[in-house]
Amino acid sequence: MVTIKDVAQEAGVSVATVSRVLNNNGYVGADTRKKVMKSIAELNYSPNEVARSLYKRESRIIGLLLPDITNPFFPQLARGVEDELSRSGFRLLLGNSDENVEKELDYIQTFVQNNVMGIITATNHVDYDIYEALNLPLVLLDRTSEEYPAVYADGRKGGRLAAQTLIEKGAERITLVKGPAHVKPAQERFQGAIGALSEADVDFSVLSTTSYSFEEAQGWAEELFDKYVDTDGVIASNDIVGIAIIHEALKRGKKIPDELQIIGYDDIPQSRLSYPTLSTIRQPAYEMGREAAQLLLKTIKKEPGVERIVQLPVELVERKTTRKE
Repeated sequence: MVTIKDVAQEAGVSVATVSRVLNNNGYVGADTRKKVMKSIAELNYSPNEVARSLYKRESRIIGLLLPDITNPFFPQLARGVEDELSRSGFRLLLGNSDENVEKELDYIQTFVQNNVMGIITATNHVDYDIYEALNLPLVLLDRTSEEYPAVYADGRKGGRLAAQTLIEKGAERITLVKGPAHVKPAQERFQGAIGALSEADVDFSVLSTTSYSFEEAQGWAEELFDKYVDTDGVIASNDIVGIAIIHEALKRGKKIPDELQIIGYDDIPQSRLSYPTLSTIRQPAYEMGREAAQLLLKTIKKEPGVERIVQLPVELVERKTTRKE
């Protein structure tokens, strides 16, 4: 393993000079800097980022916690965060909590050990006080709280828009698939949808679910059609569940969208590849990630007048699981 001493020896300079070049700290002549940089390249030297960060008290590393990276929505968030951080000269340390509090705590400890300058979290345990002891800037992503800065999309409007769309397109017996109770955005979508359905002259039912996982989505779809045989409109809790409902409906011989209309939520890439393609409510996931990174960096830099809450709009994306006007 190449060390800083090897670089110094190769360049014919002191270790302190190499350190000044790496940290851009103190005067180093142009010719000497070129020699050091050439030696670093030739030896393929990679400085110990943790050691450097402890020395400088500035790692330029940000921690990002996601609840489930198998859900295609969250990698889109992460990409937005990473692109914005990279543009600003920062790097990303990613953790996947699997909705497990102990695993989340382990990742937070890892972030602290790596001297991160701030944390962005899209998990559901902020209210558990596990972040209170951290003396670090924190931004919530796709989550809301009165305690911390947050970036999220308008879930109530999204749920209401999904319900209004099915009502306007003639659905009369609508099933609303309610997302997990512990996920706040899911409940906001539910409340938006239930408000619109309650105001309309339609019959509606609610199917409660406990997860968004691929493994369980098929089960929710089967339960939906077993319980509500005459459903002619479905508001899915997210696109994963929406796609599972498409598959189950086709297995049962239902014609989409003539006999059954379906609206998902998120607009993950797979919603454009399902057959038929899934109409959905689009959350601007990539833009949300970028906004969260910008908000965290402004907080780290202690810029004045930083907006604590950033709410992004949602929109209906019509495809082949809803009828044309």
